[in-house]
Amino acid sequence: MTDDATTTGTSTRGYRKDPDAIAKLTPAQFSVTQEDATEPAFRNRYWDNHDDGIYVDVVSGEPLFSSTDKFDSGSGWPSFTRPIEPAHVVQKDDRSFWMRRTEVRSANGDSHLGHLFDDGPADQGGLRYCINSAALRFVPVAELETEGYGDYRGLFDTKES
Repeated sequence: MTDDATTTGTSTRGYRKDPDAIAKLTPAQFSVTQEDATEPAFRNRYWDNHDDGIYVDVVSGEPLFSSTDKFDSGSGWPSFTRPIEPAHVVQKDDRSFWMRRTEVRSANGDSHLGHLFDDGPADQGGLRYCINSAALRFVPVAELETEGYGDYRGLFDTKES
């Protein structure tokens, strides 16, 4: 168990915006996921995490990103080339702060995750999902089965061979 607010016992089905999980969010997690805030660069939990595992929505538990698709963008936030389950990440037009950007949210939890940019690694599709750590809970490979995410174990079996 981590020291931040988490959802536990989440199965691989039935992801939803969980009021109990929202009530357990830290102020930073609430601000990011529910109020569309952005956490500080280089001062967040997962920007420099290099462990193998998956990242799930802190509110709904839905699987969002894998460490196999994480890269160092130099931005100070966790960056991924693609979602682990494209249907779990939705895109919305964001015109805040006199800019036009693409916001990404979790499909079932409706959590603000971050933004999508087109400056990612060209050899991997060119996308950069720039995600707030506060919107995520990391599930290490060793805990995938016990946390209900055993279907994703295969992503890492090929890495070890």
